[in-house]
Amino acid sequence: MEIPLYQEPVQTRDEPATQYEVKLAGLIQKVFAEGHYELPELVKGLNDYGATAPDGSAWTEENFRAEMKKLGA
Repeated sequence: MEIPLYQEPVQTRDEPATQYEVKLAGLIQKVFAEGHYELPELVKGLNDYGATAPDGSAWTEENFRAEMKKLGA
């Protein structure tokens, strides 16, 4: 069996990502690029960039986990 050299980032999706999902993914990548990989750092980074959870509140570890579960991440 041949192992692919790369994976498509959205290979398990049936539809294109929404604008919200693209923006959130971009911010997550920015926080990761700054060297912050742990959940508390990630949440802090999202809040520092002014991102809000879907309900308009600040990101918390709990609502971030819930959103990732909802999005299927």
